[in-house]
Amino acid sequence: MVSSPPIRLPKTLRVTDEQFSDFVVANPDLRLERTATGELIVMPPTGSESGNYNFELNTDLGIWNRQAQRGKAFDSSTGFRLPNGATRSPDSAWVTNERWEKLTPQQRKGFAPLCPDFVLELASETDNLDTLRQKMHEYIGNGCRLGWLIIPKTKQVEVYRPEQAPEVLQSPTSVSEETVLPGFTLNLRTIFGT
Repeated sequence: MVSSPPIRLPKTLRVTDEQFSDFVVANPDLRLERTATGELIVMPPTGSESGNYNFELNTDLGIWNRQAQRGKAFDSSTGFRLPNGATRSPDSAWVTNERWEKLTPQQRKGFAPLCPDFVLELASETDNLDTLRQKMHEYIGNGCRLGWLIIPKTKQVEVYRPEQAPEVLQSPTSVSEETVLPGFTLNLRTIFGT
């Protein structure tokens, strides 16, 4: 059995959109993102606890979406090509049926050229909070209508909305937003232990 050599990238590597697509195809086991300036970001796998939290959050979103049938829900392995040129993979995302149906079948198979209506990012132990906050602002600046940044370490949820300062919720047992996600309540007891 031939093993692959480890990938070593320069601290900052900039790639074109086409190069990024080629790199993704050549490395299907890697989780990759590309910033609006073309910087390639290789994301390590999450730890077991964060992986469990992600699963719980995605389960809640998936169950609601299956019942509501208002859009399409996505997990952390899904990339979206944002209007600013970045390709991002939120931990959870949701797009309305109306916007999804406007995409061609080819666009749906690749990195959908849109910013989700809703994104959720879960801060793991190794994540840089400033970087995650910048991503949340990037999502909102590219058309996202609602973003939740969940920080288990401090038991906080930062709520991002267009044209508003982030709202910080301390130790909530759940979070919801009727305007964007009618009828959806995200249970945070399994993550915050409250």
